[in-house]
Order: sequence, then C-alpha cells, then structure tokens
Amino acid sequence: MFSLTDPFRRRPAALARLPRIVRIYILNAVFGFALAAVFTGLVLWFDVAGIGHLVTHVAGGWFAAAIFFVLNGIVFAGVQSGIAIMSLGRDEGPGGGPREAALVTAPIKERV
Repeated sequence: MFSLTDPFRRRPAALARLPRIVRIYILNAVFGFALAAVFTGLVLWFDVAGIGHLVTHVAGGWFAAAIFFVLNGIVFAGVQSGIAIMSLGRDEGPGGGPREAALVTAPIKERV
C-alpha cells in the first residue's frame, strides 16, 4: 500500500534506503513539478495574458515556456513539500486545547 508519509518503502531499492524525511521530500517535489507542468500547460492552452501566443509565435518562445515551467516547478514543489512536512507532526488523537490551571500550594511567610 502506498503512503504519503512513508513513500518508496518497497521500491526502488535505492530510494528505500534513504531516510524517511528525504523520501517524503523527493515524492512531494516530483508531485509539485507535475502540478507545475499541468499549470504551465493550462496557461499556454488558454493563452492567459497572451503568453500562449508569444510562446508559439516568437523565436525562442519555447525557451521562455521552459523557464516558466522550471520556476513554477520550484515554487509548487516547495509549497507541496512544506505542506507535507508540516503535516507530519499533527496528532489527530484526543487532547490538545488550553491546559487547565493547576493549584499549587506554597508556604507564605507572615509578617508580625
């Protein structure tokens, strides 16, 4: 079974030897770049702000699209990895909330 908190447990063997946090980071970075590919494709397909037209009609436009993909991939991978890593410490069990005050007794010196 695949787990987002412990990816690559079974295969490939080279990744299975890595520490758990590194495996999580690699998986989420790949997922972030996949999201960036979809985002870049949609921006080009729907010609947002004329970017699709520029990419297809200007010399070197595909180089600009590649840079757009890589930069968005870095952002999406960072966000995705950050969300995954910050979600690791979340305890879904009972508890939490404000702590109740505890009554502590201490001797008081009396002035005469």
